[in-house]
Amino acid sequence: MDGSFDLPLLAVRGGSKSYGGRIGCADVSFDLYPGEVLGIVGESGSGKSTLLSCLAGHLAPDTGEIIFQTAQGPRDTRTMSEPERRRLARTDWAFVHQNPRDGLRMGVSAGGNVGERLMAVGARHYGDIRAKAIDWLGRVEIDADRIDDRPSAFSGGMQQRLQIARNLVTGPRLVFMDEPTGGLDVSVQARLLDLLRGLVREMGLSAIIVTHDLAVVRLLADRLMVMKSGHVVEQGLTDQVLDDPQHGYTQLLVSSVLQV
Repeated sequence: MDGSFDLPLLAVRGGSKSYGGRIGCADVSFDLYPGEVLGIVGESGSGKSTLLSCLAGHLAPDTGEIIFQTAQGPRDTRTMSEPERRRLARTDWAFVHQNPRDGLRMGVSAGGNVGERLMAVGARHYGDIRAKAIDWLGRVEIDADRIDDRPSAFSGGMQQRLQIARNLVTGPRLVFMDEPTGGLDVSVQARLLDLLRGLVREMGLSAIIVTHDLAVVRLLADRLMVMKSGHVVEQGLTDQVLDDPQHGYTQLLVSSVLQV
């Protein structure tokens, strides 16, 4: 054993982001270990999406450290150069958007969308790229005969599954997901969640999932972090937090779901 599983894949210390006088997120700290899924929940405006954007390098935090365990050792992503951060986003990281149109090239075929990510990490053999694209379309339950169709011809659920294939084809170690089931019909959500749970376990992925849906984190997340007004008010094992919430706000969130 090399001991790498003893080290956090991602270590966040005192992460904060403000917009003028408004707090986006404040003094957030946590460790995420290899193969672990962290859910971040809270109502709209709680700061969860701001935090995710800071973690994924889409926003620059004002303060704190975001230490990622790269192949070369721990690095603070805040101090990386822009080319280094882009390379990380193409290789070890992936980002699944709530709206799949934000994560897909809508003018490129389904196979092309998956193939582009492979080419970004150096793949050049057309036959190999197409074969891997077909394999991944199958893994996200899209028929191989749709490989040359554009995403605009797909339903919302199929577009989301295509976005997942595009992100996971290169075997990233950390996946950021922003409301991955948002805006989908309940039956489509259930199918997508089942697919995601299978892929996370099969690939041993680490993931950070932002959602307002407690059923999503119950199914996917090992640990849960609850945010309110930019602050983390409670965190712990998912079942523990949901079954025995300690903070008043968490209790309110849980009870509001139970009353529906």
